[in-house]
Amino acid sequence: MPVPYVLDNTLGAAFVGLVAASTLHGVSLVQAWYYYTHQNDLWRIKLLVAAVVTFDTIHQILITHTVYWYNVTNWGNPPALELIVWSMLVEVIFNGLTALLVQGFLTLRVWRLSNRHKLLTGVVVLLILGEFVAVVAYTAIGFQLKTYAELGKLESLSILVNALAAAGDVLIAAALCTLLHLSRTGFHRSDTMINKLMLFAVNTGVLTSVCAVASLISIVVAGKTFLYIAFFFCIGRLYTNSLLATLNARKRIRSAGTAIHTPTDISVSMRDFPTSPSVGKRRPTNISIKIDTTQEFATDAKQEYADLEKAETVSSSTRDIEAKEVESV
Repeated sequence: MPVPYVLDNTLGAAFVGLVAASTLHGVSLVQAWYYYTHQNDLWRIKLLVAAVVTFDTIHQILITHTVYWYNVTNWGNPPALELIVWSMLVEVIFNGLTALLVQGFLTLRVWRLSNRHKLLTGVVVLLILGEFVAVVAYTAIGFQLKTYAELGKLESLSILVNALAAAGDVLIAAALCTLLHLSRTGFHRSDTMINKLMLFAVNTGVLTSVCAVASLISIVVAGKTFLYIAFFFCIGRLYTNSLLATLNARKRIRSAGTAIHTPTDISVSMRDFPTSPSVGKRRPTNISIKIDTTQEFATDAKQEYADLEKAETVSSSTRDIEAKEVESV
């Protein structure tokens, strides 16, 4: 196999992954700055964001060291390219920690919105913990190996990590969308807010799961290359950006739900009618207009009471959804 081709799908793939991860890390730092300057959350949420950004930054440093060690420090030293540098293994742990925190945060939302459904939440927790245990096992075993030829023995463990990550993300997104859909009331404010929340739930799960699946396919199809590393380097960044985007968008989501459509008050003044004896003949028309325009919105006392009661139900439902969103964070 020609040497340039080997470098393209090994060190070249790692370099491309580093560039993509660095770009996403810059986006996450901007989002973190916006979060701390525009959001006023409880200390535990601020601590969560700080931990996620810190782990993400450490991971960025580690993968930079990995690519630098191979492409610069050991440039022109082919035997060194067969060795596993320590940072290549440690970065897996920090990727796993980032995924654990973000998925744990989203699992808490599932727990709140499902009214503490133990079976659903339990399955999600098992997937998340299983993924992290696999990550720790991969790193621990990897430190006992010296070359990439030996690391190939852990291909099945790499597949398991990515498969659990994708399964967990898809299940969380599906659970959130289903629970939010079941919370629909048929009224503008609550449904608008629910639609926005569903959109963010889908985006959170799709981006990370697609990246995990791409990494999984790369391992299976081209396990002896670094193609999967190009995707794996970016997974942690996608988790971080998904979390920050969700937190930063809450005010916009809630404000979008306040645009309630209200009936237009139609009034007709007497000057709209000719001042002639025919006014009396037109009076029924005036009455007819008022009946037609107000009948839909219930003018009689009984229907007004029903509407008020219905509006209160909608308002209560909206408050419940908002309360669960606040509780979840």
